[in-house]
Amino acid sequence: MSSEGKLRLAVFDWAGTTVDYGSSAPMRVFEQVFQEAGIHLTREEINGPMGMEKKAHIRMLLSLESASEQWKERCGRSWNEEDVETLYKTFEGKLSEVVAKYSTPIDGVVETVSKLRNMGLKIGSTTGYTSEMMKEVIPQAAALGYSPDCVVTPDVTGIGRPSPFMIFECMRRLSVYPPYAVIKVGDTVTDILEGKNAGAWSVGILEGSNLLGLTEEEYEAADAGKLEALKKAATEKYLEAGADLVLDSIRDLPEAVLRIEEHLRGGKELEPLL
Repeated sequence: MSSEGKLRLAVFDWAGTTVDYGSSAPMRVFEQVFQEAGIHLTREEINGPMGMEKKAHIRMLLSLESASEQWKERCGRSWNEEDVETLYKTFEGKLSEVVAKYSTPIDGVVETVSKLRNMGLKIGSTTGYTSEMMKEVIPQAAALGYSPDCVVTPDVTGIGRPSPFMIFECMRRLSVYPPYAVIKVGDTVTDILEGKNAGAWSVGILEGSNLLGLTEEEYEAADAGKLEALKKAATEKYLEAGADLVLDSIRDLPEAVLRIEEHLRGGKELEPLL
């Protein structure tokens, strides 16, 4: 339940938002699975549907013109649901083998979550990973200081992003309502759409994000001009999806919460960039 003008729940994505800088684990596994099937996709193509339930992600990739053409050339026919199931089983097996290795919290996450809790917010999580995959991820992240109050996966709700139902399940479990008391934080367009569809505040993060598309090493090595251009392009994608705020770093989130609360109390208009 929420007092007027206060946020009570922050719902975070996992890979690319709170752990696994750049969402490397799913991106690399998707790349490997499709290459083994004879389909070569760019990093940008693979990252496009990132944040969705993984079987839906595979369908989206196969629906790309480049992938469809490669599939027909290799197999002599169009792809079908049996192919989706085969690719997904391979993806699930490979990701389960490596996902725990990519569960280190991104710099600033542990401190930010602590600040939010001190501000009175509960911490929820939604993800495109299954509950079985999260059995490997959750303990690793917890051992390093990040442990949400609840984690909801697509197999629990029966449907993943961009639907709002995983957020609604977080709200139900943590007894938080109405939706304006919730802030959804993620690193993909799908995260933003999930938050908007739930009626929550939607916030996109740049540093470490899948949408920015850089590993930590690439981010540190990028010259200022290139980095600025990439951030501008990612920001535009967030805003086109309906993001209420775009933050350079997850460390900016406590200040963003204060700005939203001020806005809810009738204060100044909310500018999309912190």
